Order: sequence, then C-alpha cells, then structure tokens
Amino acid sequence: VAVVLSSWLVLGLARDLWYRVRGAPSVLRGLRRLTPSYWGMVAAHLGFAACVTGVVATSQYSIERDLKMSPGERETLAGYEFRFLELASVRGPNFVADEARFEVLRDGATVAHLAPQKRRYLASGQVMTEAAIDPGLFRDLYVAMGETIGEGSAWAVRLHYKPMVRWMWLGAILMAAGAFVTVLDRRYRRQRAGARAAAGEGVQYAGPA
Repeated sequence: VAVVLSSWLVLGLARDLWYRVRGAPSVLRGLRRLTPSYWGMVAAHLGFAACVTGVVATSQYSIERDLKMSPGERETLAGYEFRFLELASVRGPNFVADEARFEVLRDGATVAHLAPQKRRYLASGQVMTEAAIDPGLFRDLYVAMGETIGEGSAWAVRLHYKPMVRWMWLGAILMAAGAFVTVLDRRYRRQRAGARAAAGEGVQYAGPA
C-alpha cells in the first residue's frame, strides 16, 4: 500500500509538471519559467516517496542468515551465491586481522568480491568486526564474520541482503535539497522584507509618559 501511494504521489507530480509546461512554446522554456519554490516542492515530495519506498522494501524484504562456513563452501541468498574462497591473516597500521575473502555471483557472473575482517587492535587489544559491503542503488550485500567454530578454519558468518536501503538516504537528501532550494526563491525574501517594512511603519513613537 505504501509503495502504491508513493507511486501515486510521483505520478501526481509528473502530471502537475506537465500541466505547467504544456502551454509554453517549448518544454525547455516551460521548465525555465518554473520558480525555485516549485522545484523545491517537487524535490521534497520525490524524496518523501523515495524514503517511504526504501523503508518499506528494506523492512519487508531484507534477508539475513547466520551460518557456519569454511573456505571452499558456498551459500545462496536472494539469488546471490556467496563463495568462501580463503581465509588470510592481514596487518593494518594499528591492527592485525583474520580476513575472509568471498566471491559473490549472480547467474554465474561475478558481481562483487567481499573481504570482511575480524580485527584485533594492538594498542587496546580490543576485537572488532569489520563488515564488508557491496552497495547498489537497488540492493546492498553484507558479509560479517563472527567467531571461530571448533578447531578447524570454520567461522560463524552472517550474510545480509537489503533491498533499496539507499533510497532512504536518497529520500532524505532530496527533502533537504528541496527545502534549501525553496529558501533560495527571491519571492519569499521580498515578502519577508515587505512584512518587516510594514511592521516598522506601523510602530508609532509614543513619547515620554
């Protein structure tokens, strides 16, 4: 229902935009005569629709799986095949880490290489997990390492598939941009200046009591 309402909002904006430019000599001239406040309104409403769509898609269709994996094993999640290629020890500027290297395939084609880490910081001895992310406009893929299992090279691994999660951020950016563009409209500055001038003229000096 939320996606349908968001689509209805976008279609309503498109229809309103068409009505505003259809009487102009050309579409470009029609677009140029639109005010910044109108463009700000369009951007803010598009951002709201994108944000709602992202929230609904992410909350309803995200898939998460915790499992035990060793190098050479594979797992399929949401149509993506995660292959655990190898486990390596790496050293950073202030940490040492176990790094799991994954290849992600879709329909037999490689779409990403992910390398989550389990880090131990040298100064504090604190152990932290560094997840690996393959971002996209329509989906994000996450791989995170847990703890070792047993005496071998098996690890607890968490796989995530999150659709349209970036639409939430895109929507927030569009809403903020819409507000900023609206503020730039000179008509509002003229109205505020006129209101201040009218208020100043309306103040009368009463003199000393």
